[in-house]
Amino acid sequence: MANMAVQVLGFFLGLLGFVGTVVSTVLPYWRSTAYLGSNIITATSYMKGLWMECVWHSTGIYQCEVYRSMLALPRDLQAARALMVLSCVTSVLAALVSVLGMKCVCFICAGILCLVTVIWTTNDVVMEFYDPFLPAGFKYEIGLCVYMGYAAASLSLIGGVVILWSSSSDQPVSPPPAFNNIYPPAPPYKPPEALKDNRAPSLTSLSSNGYRLNNYV
Repeated sequence: MANMAVQVLGFFLGLLGFVGTVVSTVLPYWRSTAYLGSNIITATSYMKGLWMECVWHSTGIYQCEVYRSMLALPRDLQAARALMVLSCVTSVLAALVSVLGMKCVCFICAGILCLVTVIWTTNDVVMEFYDPFLPAGFKYEIGLCVYMGYAAASLSLIGGVVILWSSSSDQPVSPPPAFNNIYPPAPPYKPPEALKDNRAPSLTSLSSNGYRLNNYV
């Protein structure tokens, strides 16, 4: 009963990680405008995501434009798209397998894929931010979706580990082999009276068979 409760907890943690992965994949808040120097107060903010680029104006207007060509995108953005989509698909597979009661490590794989993507994006943003040759207007900060990706990856990893641990501890421990299987039992003891075939024939039995002892003396 305790293992069942632990498995349910791991399953819901994995589902929360899946929801966080989907939200962080769809929303465009992966990179946001860095307010540096004279850009401390600005009327326009820019956000970049995996699928679109958005602009927010101080007047309340919010505009987004979807990337039209996938091949024209940078390779790091294409890889991030593929990894996050694969993480979502793996999470769906993990949920289906867990519902069927089968063991799997799909939640762990989904968490690793999501974690690799957000770490990669974080490294790119930090490297571009501290690049002295890049103008201040082209620098971005880490967006909200990256932090959400870290949380989703952590939930998926924890949920997968909990499910795997509870499934392994649910197996019954096999008893040690029986003593009789290792050392076969000794044959039953038979008293000498039962061993009739080992007795020497008596004179009566010889004479009853038609032979007399005095015939050979």
